[in-house]
Amino acid sequence: MDLAFLHPLYEHSGPWASVYVDTSRHTEDTPHERRLTAQAMARQLAAQGADEATREAVRNAIEDLGHSSEPHGRALFARAGGLVLDLPLARPPQAGDWAEWAPLPRVTPLLELAGEDPVCVVAYVDRKGADFELRSALSRPSSDWSERHFQLRVENTWEHNAAEIADALAVCQEETRADLLILVGDDRERRSVHDRLPKRLHGLVVEAPHGSGSRLLDEDVEKARAEHVAWQAEAELERFRSGRSPDDEGRARAVEGVPALIEAAREHRIDELLIRPNGPDAHREVWIGEDADQVAVRRTDLKILGEQHSWPARADDALIRSAVATDAPALAVAEEEVPVGGLGALLRWK
Repeated sequence: MDLAFLHPLYEHSGPWASVYVDTSRHTEDTPHERRLTAQAMARQLAAQGADEATREAVRNAIEDLGHSSEPHGRALFARAGGLVLDLPLARPPQAGDWAEWAPLPRVTPLLELAGEDPVCVVAYVDRKGADFELRSALSRPSSDWSERHFQLRVENTWEHNAAEIADALAVCQEETRADLLILVGDDRERRSVHDRLPKRLHGLVVEAPHGSGSRLLDEDVEKARAEHVAWQAEAELERFRSGRSPDDEGRARAVEGVPALIEAAREHRIDELLIRPNGPDAHREVWIGEDADQVAVRRTDLKILGEQHSWPARADDALIRSAVATDAPALAVAEEEVPVGGLGALLRWK
């Protein structure tokens, strides 16, 4: 997951109120239920020491959802009496409604709950041309770029036409910054276009099993997205497994465990963060300073580094702060054994 959307959370110091609200249930009593939820979340924050102004900001934000048709949930982040970030969730929080007051915003659940909004270009391919359709993660056409029809001269050879379609699809991907290209058509036609795409796009392509001319349903697009995300996650895990062994220069390309990750974060070497949210290391206590690279296993370590102010924080949230500061993505993994303890990273070496 690209973590750039979290930048506003690290432009100011804490403490932070982090609130996750389930909005998947809608009845005639929803506005009243939202008010009760708002009051309950404010009480939770008060019990943890949150200031009244921040509690009020959270309470107002939840009450404003009283007439919302939000299908899953919201994540709210507030500090110093103001709401800083309000994010829609891709699925309801499994733990229901909850709130936390802590030095850092509680963002790790977003890796599983928020999801990304990858753009998909669906290409319906036949020998006469192709139709390109832009679909979002929720399968809604984009408001500014929905469909294009690409007609070819039928007198050309199929090989020539396939190359033209591939070129046009590559241009569309660059224009829309699509994360996934879905090819629909007969087997031979799909494969011909796939083979002629630039190599940089091969990892973004999924071939749909539908015949020529059939339109993909929302479920088809979602299935293709889910399979592609799972394939990418497994590829990253394989990179991680192989990277744990040192290379010819004695450098490991992957590390796991809190001490090694803290060192990598301080040296700005995290290239991608891997988190198993229920892993035992995720909630291990570390110490943080005001800056993202001021993180240590022990409080005394920060003092040695010259940091005068420090606070305890969860290891996963501290490492995500460091990843955001260096534009490193994060990946939620489900495998029980990798990484050991639940926290790992692929490293960058200059």
